[in-house]
Amino acid sequence: MIEQIHIRGLGVIEDATLEPHPGFTAVTGETGAGKTMVLTGLGLLLGDKADPGSVRAGDTRADVEGRFTVDPASDVAARVHDAGGDLDDASLLVARTVSVEGRSRAYVGARSVPASLLTELAESLVAVHGQSDQQRLLHPAAQRTALDRYAEADVAGPYAAYREAWERLRTLEAELTDVSTHLRERAQQAEVLRLGLSDIEAADPLPGEDDQLRAEADRLRHSGALKDAAATAHTALSGSEDGGRVAPDALSLLVSARRALDAQREHDPSLAALQERVAELCALIADVSADLGSYLAGAEADPLRLSTVEERRAVLGALTRKYGDTVDDVLAWAEQAAGRLGGLEDDEARVAALTAARDAARADLEHHGAALTKARTEGAGRFGAAVTAELTDLAMPHAQVLLDVRALTAPGPYGCDEAEMLLAPRPGAPARPLARAASGGELSRVMLAVEVVLAGSDPVPTMVFDEVDAGVGGKAAVEVGRRLARLARTTQVLVVTHLPQVAAFADRQVVVEKSDDGSVTTAGLRVVEGAGRVRELARMMAGLESSETAAAHAEELLELAEKDRVPRARRRGKARP
Repeated sequence: MIEQIHIRGLGVIEDATLEPHPGFTAVTGETGAGKTMVLTGLGLLLGDKADPGSVRAGDTRADVEGRFTVDPASDVAARVHDAGGDLDDASLLVARTVSVEGRSRAYVGARSVPASLLTELAESLVAVHGQSDQQRLLHPAAQRTALDRYAEADVAGPYAAYREAWERLRTLEAELTDVSTHLRERAQQAEVLRLGLSDIEAADPLPGEDDQLRAEADRLRHSGALKDAAATAHTALSGSEDGGRVAPDALSLLVSARRALDAQREHDPSLAALQERVAELCALIADVSADLGSYLAGAEADPLRLSTVEERRAVLGALTRKYGDTVDDVLAWAEQAAGRLGGLEDDEARVAALTAARDAARADLEHHGAALTKARTEGAGRFGAAVTAELTDLAMPHAQVLLDVRALTAPGPYGCDEAEMLLAPRPGAPARPLARAASGGELSRVMLAVEVVLAGSDPVPTMVFDEVDAGVGGKAAVEVGRRLARLARTTQVLVVTHLPQVAAFADRQVVVEKSDDGSVTTAGLRVVEGAGRVRELARMMAGLESSETAAAHAEELLELAEKDRVPRARRRGKARP
């Protein structure tokens, strides 16, 4: 429940405080006085988008502060605590600032919070109904939403099951479409992979085989030159095998040097060390000479082997041109291709499985859709009867409202049906869609009846009505005021109205006053009582506060409302400690 709203620097309001009655509060005033700014300020507290253009001319920012009665054990209190805020006893302080630069800040329980938290909390604090809601409710989608809200206890379960089935069906259909659309392309990819794997399997390459064959081919192509080089080196080191020497060989020279040093080594340790090194060279040269001899023995030209190696290299080269720079890369490609091929080859089985799953999901959707339609149809009967009953209290005793729940040509995201509100304004008249069956005043009363019925399904302590009585007058306006007063027996009601018949039934009437000193326009809020209230109601009736006839009519309205308020006060005493 709203305890207080304090507004500074918003629109034409310089500084004003509104303290709504726990029951029915009517906000009145001349056109342009600033009534809209009161609701704009409340909207800021409820998370509406901040408009820097609403900051009062000459001010740098607008401030709105609100105090709400909140049950410390409620979900609202728990959410406030989660955000780091605190309650002031059983009151929640909410604030919003808007600067002319467009910056906006929100505070809940003395803690700075995102404006989105205000929107979240508003769902449990206040329900706002305005003229825009009337136009919105003319659309079938909004009427279906209203029906679902009214019959939530019965509709919520089937609707949740339907939405789950709908999302599953959409997912399966999208996946099936993707697989089917690309099936030919994927089949072509599979064929390419099969050919590649077949080529690699036929060649059966070994890791590193290309490097090994490259080295062997190089050796075979130069076998003659290699043999000549080895023979020359062998001769230089150890001479010819028959002992004939054209020039001294390295080994013979080293042997002569070793012998010369060996004869004198005992006379000088340094010379002995050199002799040992020469001896090591003799042994090393002998080993190298032997290895060269062995190399020469096996270094024969092998044209057949060279041809075989080149052929194998050609096979491997064909693979590396297609699948990788090296044989190791080719083998890696083959491993990846085998995995990819396995997935592509499963497409036909996958299509069959997806088709079966889609058909099952469709059947499941039809099942849940039928359950949802049944719940909506049953709720539509109760909803129509409840709105019709409200119209009786709104001076339309013979009107009847029906909700027609009819099947769609194809299931949609919200069900297999749509709902349309029909009005039969009098007995015997055909039920027609609201937009064509109701006059302006009748439409306002029907929509007010709908909103009152929906209010019963809103678990919020405060309801705000913004001129929903537009187009209503005379006796019907009296009944609108009486109906709002009755709603206020269990719910705090705040109404912005131009109708004196409505304002007269309020427990508290607040007038938005505008003053103009020639340079600055400001607006304030004033509670009117007694003679002041009679004058305000007379102004609303005739436009003249001093009209005796209008004053007499105003007093009659207040007396009528007071008679209706006495039993209401007793009943509220039971409902509200």
